[in-house]
Amino acid sequence: MSQNFIYFLWDCLQYFINGIAQGSLYAMVALGYTMVYGIIRLVNFAHGEFLMIGAMCGFYALRANLPMPAAIVVAMLSSGLIAIIVERVVYRPIRKSGRIPALITAIGTSLFFQYFGQLVFGADPKTIPPFIVEKIYNLGEVNVSNVQIAIFCITLFVLLFLFWLTHYTKVGKAMRAVSFNLPAAELMGINTNRIISFTFFLGAALAGLGGMLMGYTMSVEPMMGMNLGTKAFVAAVVGGIGIIPGAALGGFIIGIAENLVAGLYKSSLRDAVSFFILILILLVKPSGILGKNVKEKV
Repeated sequence: MSQNFIYFLWDCLQYFINGIAQGSLYAMVALGYTMVYGIIRLVNFAHGEFLMIGAMCGFYALRANLPMPAAIVVAMLSSGLIAIIVERVVYRPIRKSGRIPALITAIGTSLFFQYFGQLVFGADPKTIPPFIVEKIYNLGEVNVSNVQIAIFCITLFVLLFLFWLTHYTKVGKAMRAVSFNLPAAELMGINTNRIISFTFFLGAALAGLGGMLMGYTMSVEPMMGMNLGTKAFVAAVVGGIGIIPGAALGGFIIGIAENLVAGLYKSSLRDAVSFFILILILLVKPSGILGKNVKEKV
């Protein structure tokens, strides 16, 4: 085995580790997409803006000299509360109007928050410091930071929490019932409006957490949610939208593929590879990797 090939393998391992960390962030945001879609079959294109709102509120909380844990809580609560208001004021009145009006409304809501965010927060990029002091560990020719490890562990904890929530709690079982059949859930006495609002809150709070964690890799600005939200949506579709493990799997696949292509070939193709994977999945298995083909009357 030649020395060049050995170094190539080390590089691949480095890009793979970087992709796991990046994919963890995509998975965090994709979970919100897939939860909302699983409940009311709505593709909430404004979900990326909840990420931006959380990151911005967390940034100003840090500027107000709040400690990082408190700033993360502020980011999650602000995103979640805004999501509840959006669901109540914007989405609920048109819930029974069909998917096309809901889709157009979601796109309009996304554009509103992007440009309103520029008016309120300013268009200049802002920097959020890492949530812990960064340390680099050298494993042979591979560098791994404690921030990357922490991001992966946080995402894993969130996945385990969502599994526990949806399978072993009363509200989680109500979420599954609403997802399976909303009219039947109403007949069984479940307050579906409350469950849907809670789902929006939880998904947006996770997006706000993702926004704070993304301060490790990028600057925070009002248009950040457009690209990141699209990547998270792609991840949710690739893994199987409406399926929580699928959102995580799709996030890791997109993150790893982007880093491998950018590191081994051309960095300019980083964004293109995720959409190539999306097209490939839609051609081969439209329901996503973990999705199941379901007949649906349109």
